[in-house]
Amino acid sequence: MYRFLIKPILFLLPPETIHRILVTFLRLFFRIPGVYWLFRSFYHVESKLLETGFLGMSFSNPVGLAAGFDKNAEVYGEFHAFGFSFIEIGTVTPLGQSGNVRPRSFRIPKDRGLINRMGFNNHGAEAAARKLSRRRPKGLILGGNLGKNTQTPNEAAVDDYEAVFRTIYEGVDYFVVNVSCPNITDLHKLQDQESLESILGRILEVRKEMVISKPVLLKISPDLNEKQLDETLDIVLKLQLDGIVATNTTITRDGLKTSQKKIEAIGKGGMSGGPITARSLEIVRYINEKTDGKLPIIAVGGIMDVQDALNMFEAGATLIQLYTGFIYEGPGLVRRINRELLKKRRVERQKAN
Repeated sequence: MYRFLIKPILFLLPPETIHRILVTFLRLFFRIPGVYWLFRSFYHVESKLLETGFLGMSFSNPVGLAAGFDKNAEVYGEFHAFGFSFIEIGTVTPLGQSGNVRPRSFRIPKDRGLINRMGFNNHGAEAAARKLSRRRPKGLILGGNLGKNTQTPNEAAVDDYEAVFRTIYEGVDYFVVNVSCPNITDLHKLQDQESLESILGRILEVRKEMVISKPVLLKISPDLNEKQLDETLDIVLKLQLDGIVATNTTITRDGLKTSQKKIEAIGKGGMSGGPITARSLEIVRYINEKTDGKLPIIAVGGIMDVQDALNMFEAGATLIQLYTGFIYEGPGLVRRINRELLKKRRVERQKAN
């Protein structure tokens, strides 16, 4: 129903307009008694075989919603009803900011992709912390995606990351340091060895002050070459970071079906969806092989159907996140992935017995 009826209607309006309407609608609609449980009963696939342990946390299934959808921690409970076991809020910056000039989000349907240059638009860390203090649905895991304010120079970025980390610490279960988004001017420069080690080192030092230690992961770019990947992994392993989120959006525009004229008219931005499926999978597999499967991985980027999800698990990911695939396929994709994974695990259990 989503692909043939709802999506064509939604796609009549610009992506950001639809996103605002959807968030408002969900907040209002789910106030009706019984709506949450109705959606949960339809989309959730319940089974012990889907339960997944990851960095000391227990996930009811391995499918989550990537950062960018619930930037301000407004609708994580509502999205949980669609079958996601975990939601990553943000990217959150210390101060609220409006982001880049609109229009800044574009669909490329021929490639089943999106291009955006949102620019970390969000209400800020204090506002997110207030929203995160609300009661959450039982079993829902929350992640916090950390960023810096656009106006903060890279030399002072480490202070921004620390500020967000401290402010939302009580409200989430794990953290993702985001230095790989292509939509903040010069943010990618924070991926160099010195800057990255400074930011991650500071975050891990602050964590030592906390009563409860929570996992910290790094989100990496699909545009890193092999040498840069190796340097990043060296830092991650040296600092004993908890894991990797692979990958962010790409600035490349290779092999697209969409016309060059349209791509040029859209301009700069990070591309997600179908065009980065192969690269994201390649990086997940590379990290897993390079670290002998010892570095926990959350796979995100280009997971557009059930097979893409299964490929990520086979490549070494423990958890996956959806974003563009959710937009193109709707919430039914979460259920289809979990059903197929459950079927696969039942077969594996039977063979083991």
